[in-house]
Amino acid sequence: MTTQLRPAAPAQKPSGHRGLGPVHGRSGLFHDQHRRRLLRMDALTAIAWSSVAAAVALWLADGGATVISSPAAAFTALGIVAGLAGMDLVLLMLLLAARIPLIDRTFGHDRALEFHRKLGKPSLYLLLAHGLLIAAGYGMAEGLDPVSESIALWVLVPDMWLAFVSLALFIAVVVTSLVAVRRRFPYEFWYAVHLLTYAAVGTSLPHQFSVGGLFAEGTWQRVYWLAICIATVAALLYFRVAQPVVATSRHQLTVSRVTRVAPGVVNIEMTGYQLDRLSGNGGRFFIWRFLSPGLWWHPHPFSLSAEPLAPGPRGESKLRITVRNLGRGSAQLMRLRPGTRVAVEGPYGMFGTAARTRDKVVMIGAGIGITPLRALLESTPFAPGSATVLLRGHTEQELYLGSEILELCENRGARLFHLTGPRVPWDANGWLPEDAVRAGYDLESYAPDIAEADVYICGPAAWARNVVVAAHAAGVGQEQIHHERFDW
Repeated sequence: MTTQLRPAAPAQKPSGHRGLGPVHGRSGLFHDQHRRRLLRMDALTAIAWSSVAAAVALWLADGGATVISSPAAAFTALGIVAGLAGMDLVLLMLLLAARIPLIDRTFGHDRALEFHRKLGKPSLYLLLAHGLLIAAGYGMAEGLDPVSESIALWVLVPDMWLAFVSLALFIAVVVTSLVAVRRRFPYEFWYAVHLLTYAAVGTSLPHQFSVGGLFAEGTWQRVYWLAICIATVAALLYFRVAQPVVATSRHQLTVSRVTRVAPGVVNIEMTGYQLDRLSGNGGRFFIWRFLSPGLWWHPHPFSLSAEPLAPGPRGESKLRITVRNLGRGSAQLMRLRPGTRVAVEGPYGMFGTAARTRDKVVMIGAGIGITPLRALLESTPFAPGSATVLLRGHTEQELYLGSEILELCENRGARLFHLTGPRVPWDANGWLPEDAVRAGYDLESYAPDIAEADVYICGPAAWARNVVVAAHAAGVGQEQIHHERFDW
């Protein structure tokens, strides 16, 4: 049964139940999947914090604590420990941003980047403490103030000037990463500054191996530290550079057609090869680069709005994304020409079947956030009658791809609700249209069994936060809510 409900005017529309048919035993499958993901989360978290402990253990194993015999030695020891812990956190930050599939499928892309950002300040504070404590400790031992000692280290100690450069670069990266600061600049400026992280890490390494005896040649500490540094760099090069190049070469995507969906919204259809490797990823997003003048350097995070079609006689297949004009970058995509080559990275994120924990599913989308739900609706397993889809827009015209979603709901036996009209911003159910709120509707009015379902939410950030609050109020657990930000 497919139900279309417009606020204050419920109506039912019968339909057939064509499609995948019943899904038996899925609760065990999704339960086991969720349990395995929780185990991976625990294991990766333990490994991450163990690496910080291991960094400090390097110094202890080298007998560092035994040489603390004066205030100067204590300051120096604390500086060394702070530097080791800070550098280990920096390496963890790089791994979280490397788009490693294991991390991405365990935590989700946005949550991994959230952890990445949260480690920024602690790592900077530790590195600043490292520099200040070392300067103070060495200075006390030599009868110099910290400033004079810093100048002496810069001038007299090989590779030490690179450490000062590294610290300055780290400060620049962390400051520009603050939300209040980065929103003042265009994405391209922030991204260029953020690349300085790699220069900061590169300039920090020489003095670690040339100054002091902890990482002296022939020591196991040196082998361990080199190994984790090399492994981090290798992960970055493989997952951020090599894999996207291979994927772009394999799929040979080109723009085949750009069609208007609504004012300021277009479908971009692309043709390529071996697109079956991208199928089943409905809801997850890809990074697209359209290789034309003025566009090739700009990454666009968009989800598929339709699963790839079956290959044709020549092995070619098609996929599609749906784009709304939300700024300078996306505005240029409105005028893409057929034949434009496309580079692709991904898929990324947990906004897909891999995040499922329950048999039942509720999908709630607003505006352009509706389009990932269309692909998810096409691919994720559920039995007829166990899925509910809520589409929110100011008008019917803003329910993008609404006719396609209606057809999918009819074919698969999902309930569909169109929620249109102005909102009530002062109400707890402000994510709903005004007339629905006045009629007494809430989230459970549309999905009475929502507490037993996975809930996928995609739309504007403020609106989505209200939906998350409503879902929690309806008894939905945190692990059942799937809401992922794709922006920077």
